[in-house]
Amino acid sequence: MAAGTLYVVATPIGNLEDVSERALGTLREADLIAAEDTRRTGKLLAHYGIDKSITSYHDAIEKRRAPQLVELLRAGRSVALVSDAGTPLVSDPGYRLVRAALDAGVPVVPIPGASAATALLSVSGFATDRFVFEGFLPQREGRRRRRLEALKTELRTVVLYESPHHIERTLGEIAEIVGEREVVVGRELTKVFEEIMRGPLSAVRAEIAAKAPRGEYTVALAGAGEPEDQWPATGHQGSSAQGASPESK
Repeated sequence: MAAGTLYVVATPIGNLEDVSERALGTLREADLIAAEDTRRTGKLLAHYGIDKSITSYHDAIEKRRAPQLVELLRAGRSVALVSDAGTPLVSDPGYRLVRAALDAGVPVVPIPGASAATALLSVSGFATDRFVFEGFLPQREGRRRRRLEALKTELRTVVLYESPHHIERTLGEIAEIVGEREVVVGRELTKVFEEIMRGPLSAVRAEIAAKAPRGEYTVALAGAGEPEDQWPATGHQGSSAQGASPESK
């Protein structure tokens, strides 16, 4: 019996319209959907009228769930892997499953789509021919500070993610260790209350501190030693996501 296929499917990061026809077709045809957050994925499926079996696949169970899914794949069933939002494996679970599937000779097919990192990069105004993606910084203070020290002389644009509970702390540590730098911070990207803040790190920090933190944050930090005339004008650019719907909150 031929092995099934593991599909790595990108889903919207907020606005439910940011999903491809190919992704929807894959979700409809897969035998099983492995989802980081079954409730969030369930809302997406319900929005598009897709009735499909879903199983949980998140950090806490990834180690034991991956072998179970590989056995299904080897038995000829197809599995669609999705994260709670965006592209799986990009600061989300999935590495163990993809690695195990490849080792078992199972085809792994990407179904590309939304990603908060590339969404912010595309409007950052920073150099994007080369960039560094750091994901979430380590939670342990020593490791986090060492990572920031290493980024101090990084010439490429740096992109990282942060939660609303830690965004002020992280920007403060970047200011302390990396120094004043141009920064672009995206909040609630593609959602109704999407907001993009730009300018010197000190100004953006003050703006974020002045309001209650809400939603996930994506940060783009200008590389070291770049010409100042490449940076966007200082100031805030708040906007509502074009075409956002109430379901995308």
